[in-house]
Amino acid sequence: MFKNLETDRLLLRNIETEDRDFIFHQFSNDIVNRYLFNAEPLTKLEQADEIIDFYNYPEPRLQHRWIIIQTTDNSKIGTCGFHCWNKNAGIIDIDYDLREEFWGKGYMQEALKEIIVYADEIMRVQEIRAIISVDNIKAIRLAESLGFKVTGTEYVLFRNEKYLHNIYSLYLTRG
Repeated sequence: MFKNLETDRLLLRNIETEDRDFIFHQFSNDIVNRYLFNAEPLTKLEQADEIIDFYNYPEPRLQHRWIIIQTTDNSKIGTCGFHCWNKNAGIIDIDYDLREEFWGKGYMQEALKEIIVYADEIMRVQEIRAIISVDNIKAIRLAESLGFKVTGTEYVLFRNEKYLHNIYSLYLTRG
């Protein structure tokens, strides 16, 4: 079901074993991990293998991840994808991360627009949710620019502390 996607400036390539070093560097980076309250930053290369294995579980699966590649120089700049797909309810969660030097250039908006279309047309999802820390202003602005609206709140427990998150939802309509 899941395939590589392309935009004007990006290739969204399915995560592969060859992405091990990139995944390790991405998810061991303190800036990338600043608002990720669901897992500790990676400290061992083998942990990248676990992430890759999770997203390469044989289909049908309830999660998927793309590596975001800049087509001008084939550099890997981030990831985006889906998890917690409830097929019966038509709801899926989205998440995304980008290397800091690529912030503010519209890359993530471009990537997310493409996977939102994919979720709508191919996956037939009715609602996409983004669970975002209330302190993550850039992620909030991005979600809102794509039409996501606050539909709830929840606290995430991480390292024995509670962090408030807003639940943003994008309701998809097929004509």
